Amino acid sequence: MKSFNEKVENLSDTQGRAALLGMSRGIEREALRIDGNGHLAQDEHPKALGSALTHSRITTDYSESLLEFITPVCHSIDELLEGLTQTHAYSVRNLNGQELWPVSMPCYVGAVSDIPVARYGTSNNGKMKTLYRKGLTHRYGALMQIISGVHFNFSVSQELWQRLYDDKIANGNGSACCSKSINFEDFVSESYFGLIRNYRRLVWVLPYLFGSTPALCSSFIKDQEVDFEFKKTGKGTLYLPFATSLRMSDLGYTNKEQDTLNISYNSLPDYLEGVGAAIKMPSKKFAQIGVNVDGEFRQLNSNILQIENEFYAPIRAKRVTQKGEKPSQALSRAGVEYIEVRALDVNPFSPVGIDATQVRFLDLFLLHCLLSPSKDTDAVGEAEIAANLKAVVLEGRKPGLTLQRNGEAISLKQWMHELFDELAILAILLDGEDSHAYQTALSTWSEAIDDPDKTLSGRVIQEVVVKGTDHSVWVKTLADDYHQYLSQYPLTDEVVQSYKNEAKQSLLEQQKLEAQPQANFTSFLEDYFSDVVPAGTFEAK
Repeated sequence: MKSFNEKVENLSDTQGRAALLGMSRGIEREALRIDGNGHLAQDEHPKALGSALTHSRITTDYSESLLEFITPVCHSIDELLEGLTQTHAYSVRNLNGQELWPVSMPCYVGAVSDIPVARYGTSNNGKMKTLYRKGLTHRYGALMQIISGVHFNFSVSQELWQRLYDDKIANGNGSACCSKSINFEDFVSESYFGLIRNYRRLVWVLPYLFGSTPALCSSFIKDQEVDFEFKKTGKGTLYLPFATSLRMSDLGYTNKEQDTLNISYNSLPDYLEGVGAAIKMPSKKFAQIGVNVDGEFRQLNSNILQIENEFYAPIRAKRVTQKGEKPSQALSRAGVEYIEVRALDVNPFSPVGIDATQVRFLDLFLLHCLLSPSKDTDAVGEAEIAANLKAVVLEGRKPGLTLQRNGEAISLKQWMHELFDELAILAILLDGEDSHAYQTALSTWSEAIDDPDKTLSGRVIQEVVVKGTDHSVWVKTLADDYHQYLSQYPLTDEVVQSYKNEAKQSLLEQQKLEAQPQANFTSFLEDYFSDVVPAGTFEAK
């Protein structure tokens, strides 16, 4: 098996560099709508933004108040971020004076019952999306569901896959995975799962650098009993001195019921087998909620996962689904097409939640995960992955913090310096002779290794603890500034018209769907889950 350096060397010619640069990316950014007081918006999704069910770029996530902006797939980083900024700029012009909350942890929330669950109309597909969210409410509570994040979708070029495949065939040492017995499609999926395993071993790097939730508004805790020894500053800001991402802690977007699933990432078949078992696995806890109680649906079913999307993971293997297809069916049909990075907090220092230096770092990081040897993971390795992530999420900026690497202690600083040394080789290759963009981005974030104050979480602590600005006041000031910036961001008449046209078209598409004959909703669910839950599950109890 070739080393990382050997693979990079093999790609260092003109064609190899072009193959590496052929990456495709997409971004999904979530943001709460807030009123003038910085409180959660209570009204429905603005009609000027179109239908949340059918719009390709502007939708909602859990709540009617939780917007999600989706970029098209882009090869150019500039085009990617320009498109994301235009979507923000068009949206804020159509929020009737409301603003976007520019951090991951929620704004002030009064009664939890005030969090409006997203609604998608009267079609069976729309009803199912809303019911799924009602199920999440009953299972985990609404507060957890309005935590915002940024998802980064990533794939490499067919040219790179061909180079890597040809090299593997040419240098196969007689093993099954290194001979012509593996076809191209299976090789791509196998390689993506190698990337995923390496990513999971190194995922702690992302909250260390990009985690931006060491502090939160105390209204998020309410009456919950929490195990964290929070410190308090200002009127109601809670924080952990060395935390990086409370969003990724047990306080955030987690599901303890899933701890028993043990889904394997050692191959696509293993993964699909694990997910398939999970969506069929009954939960005694969720069964107590009921599915259809007195004629009112409370959740899609009472299994550990209602649907595959409920499986919380910091990275996912993905393929674009065909009409009526479930995610695992798409993967089974044609293998992995791209991966989705889900470990990113919203960057509060960017008006769109992420910046170009982060994107370039993610390019380098994910290519490193792809090109490095990736052994299978066992139970011991999984425990090490979980322990390292927890340590960095809660104490990542703690001086002298040590992690475990293959069963041996290593300081976070030493591990990161070693990683950055290898990333630098890639950065030089990608930049070539005419650019320094990747090297500059890497240099920017390398400063945070020895100076934790230069991480995003360190910068947040500087604002809310060192400067003593209350968290909600600081974030509302950012919201005001970004609203003004985006409101004045230049949009051509053609761009504005394209958003208006898509909003109008998406509303018409939803109306068309709702005008079609609809099966009885109970029958629709029975048909959709016919291979997952026993008959009679959806009958009223």
